[in-house]
Amino acid sequence: MSNEPIVFNNTVLRDGHQSLAATRMRTEQMLPALGLLDDLRFGALETWGGATIDACLRYLHENPFDRLSELKKGTPKTPHMMLLRGQNLVQYTSFPDDVVTAFVKCSVSRGMDIFRIFDALNDTRNLTVAIQAVHEAGKHAQGVICYTTSPVHTMDSFIRLGEELEEMGSDSVCVKDMAGLITPSASYELIKALKKRLKVPVVLHTHSTVGMGAAAYFAAIEAGAEAIDTSIAPFANGTGQPDTLLMQKMLDYSPRKPAYNEKKLHALRRHFDGVYEELSAFTSPSNERVDSDILVYQVPGGMLSNFRNQLKEQKMSDRLDQVMEEIPFVREQLGWIPLVTPTSQIVGTQAMLNVKFGPWKMLSQPAMDILLGKYGKTPGPVNAERRKQAEKQAGQNAIEGRPADFLEPRMPQLRKELTERDLPETDEMAVLYAMFPQELVKVMKGPPPVAETPPQRTPVKEVPASVSGETSRYRMTVNGTAYEVAVEDRGNGERA
Repeated sequence: MSNEPIVFNNTVLRDGHQSLAATRMRTEQMLPALGLLDDLRFGALETWGGATIDACLRYLHENPFDRLSELKKGTPKTPHMMLLRGQNLVQYTSFPDDVVTAFVKCSVSRGMDIFRIFDALNDTRNLTVAIQAVHEAGKHAQGVICYTTSPVHTMDSFIRLGEELEEMGSDSVCVKDMAGLITPSASYELIKALKKRLKVPVVLHTHSTVGMGAAAYFAAIEAGAEAIDTSIAPFANGTGQPDTLLMQKMLDYSPRKPAYNEKKLHALRRHFDGVYEELSAFTSPSNERVDSDILVYQVPGGMLSNFRNQLKEQKMSDRLDQVMEEIPFVREQLGWIPLVTPTSQIVGTQAMLNVKFGPWKMLSQPAMDILLGKYGKTPGPVNAERRKQAEKQAGQNAIEGRPADFLEPRMPQLRKELTERDLPETDEMAVLYAMFPQELVKVMKGPPPVAETPPQRTPVKEVPASVSGETSRYRMTVNGTAYEVAVEDRGNGERA
């Protein structure tokens, strides 16, 4: 075991508030903390990616690239890290290679240093272009193992995935446990095995959702991990990462205990206590408690906080337990996919539809795309009947190759559309427009919105989009993301 002090990365400016306050922390609330965060000299500050870019545009009326520049300016001594969904970038669908490359270049130009790159299915074909683009920009590409449990996910499969990520050129490998599922013993064995097989550094990321986060980190440190992710309370613990000061105190008498200044950590706690109070409309005691049911349902913390709101909007709050119990069955029929953005939202939405309308009576468009191979190769085989249902409703056969190979380059067309909308024809605008066209236009041309107090979340709507032949199609907006669902009419009023 290494006796070098463990490195802490800090997530308070991204995953901390995404997991505990629906990603609503504004840049102005971050700025007073930057000096202290930079002085602490964490291994990295996670400042971008995940849902923050969406939230900046959709809810906060901020340009996310401007946020990155401001945060980098205020923390020049510390590397910045972002979470990138591989070929999905920070959205829920695959983008052409030229858009992925442009996004990485734009992020680097604004100060990003470390790209934590994952694919929701652990399909490494969806990571190759992003890793290559990061290397071409001279920055650090961290390959990710999305950790989950299922009959097809084994210790050996994760180790093989780690070896593949290193062979692909990953500068480090992160075990990303998005739902807080990894037990201390599994953490120790997996990190120890990866350290034995890999030459690159190994990082563990977990959550405290089921109460094992700090213990899993302790075990990973004992096994030789180079770094872990912590946050700052109250944007820590619960569905977030363990608190930095808590984790440091757990390492008393360990040769690997780091020496992050406790007075500065206390000062940061005081600042973020105030921010947490300001964001009280978006926080919930449910996200702060230990929830061992997640060991069964495997719902990530970031999804859980939003999922409760979605069910409330659907007037289904009293059916939460039913929906949660449906999630493992949906996941199995979709090929035992890990639950991480965007697959956690896809499985959760389909489970909600199954409970509300009957099992598989209504098939969401993203679930259809999983069944059709448009997100990549699933860890296990999808249900054959469900695939036939998707192929029939979509009028096309499932694909087998890398999804992005079926996509045409888009950057020239995006620039043309920006010109037509009288928006700046820059790569930054183009990549934002590719992912969030309506939200970008509102930010660039509309007046600043009224502050969200109480939160004005987009309600779930069910509006018939069209009725064609034997299939009715519905447009649904779930927590700001539009989906199309299709319901097949089998005759005599029966829906499939």
